[in-house]
Amino acid sequence: MRNSLSSAFLLLALLSTGGCGSKAPYEGKNAAQLERMLHDTSAAVQAQGAYGLSILGPDARSAVPALIEASTAKDTIVRQNSILALGSIGPDARDAVPALIEALRDPEWTVRRQAALALGQIGPDAQAAFAELEKLSRDRDRLVRTAATQALGLIDPKRAHK
Repeated sequence: MRNSLSSAFLLLALLSTGGCGSKAPYEGKNAAQLERMLHDTSAAVQAQGAYGLSILGPDARSAVPALIEASTAKDTIVRQNSILALGSIGPDARDAVPALIEALRDPEWTVRRQAALALGQIGPDAQAAFAELEKLSRDRDRLVRTAATQALGLIDPKRAHK
């Protein structure tokens, strides 16, 4: 048992250090470069660009229109990462509220959850989403329900606790 446990830890350590020599596609890029990745024909490149923008947070505010467009992509990970980036931009992504309300109806639970979290990060400027988030607080998925409930409290704490 001890030998197999040691072997498992060794294997895990080797696997986790295998990619140390290469950079992720979004590393070292500015908002404009990452935004251009959203228009690539490859969904993998689009997802990486959106993820990179999420790391920039409010500094990616210039990419809000492109992220809104990407939030309706066919690929689930592109939609999810685009919405993650909109949330990390915060209140400066207020123009995305209508698109995020639409994303609350996405067939994928991960996208619905991310949309709820993003609306919460936008805060009071996402008031228009309140009714949809209340519906989502009864979603079939527990993580989506939790995200919707948290978002309601961040958007309007007084109204959420009534």
